[in-house]
Amino acid sequence: MSTRLREKEEKIIQILQELTEESSKGKPIIVEGKKDVETLRGLGLTGIIVTVKSGGKSFIDAVQEIEELQAREVFLFLDFDRRGKEATKRLKQGLEHMKIKANLKFWQELSALVNKEIQCIESLAAYLETLHSRVAAQSFNLRKLAENTG
Repeated sequence: MSTRLREKEEKIIQILQELTEESSKGKPIIVEGKKDVETLRGLGLTGIIVTVKSGGKSFIDAVQEIEELQAREVFLFLDFDRRGKEATKRLKQGLEHMKIKANLKFWQELSALVNKEIQCIESLAAYLETLHSRVAAQSFNLRKLAENTG
């Protein structure tokens, strides 16, 4: 079990590192709200992050803001709950209609990893901390077991 948790933690970190790298090339990340922005900033993302559901912003306002960035590709990184999935689908269609590639790669990979354990991007940092603690605790317990049996 320890190996599975460690691999999950490493994969999540790898996804975030790749997203950070792509974002640093000027590709915006689209999230739902301000707390999502704070979470991603706290995890080290420094590129352009646009919110689609903050400050009374309508869906059309958000799409126009993204269009004004003149990016050919954006990363959609909305929540994993039903509303987030619906918004992702709708936003993807709207952006593609404007000839902007809506990249879901990192969102899909992360969604598959966290499964139903977290529903929103703002929970990601806390989830990673919990996962790291569980990995560390299991590693410690395995070392103690090895010492006692060895």
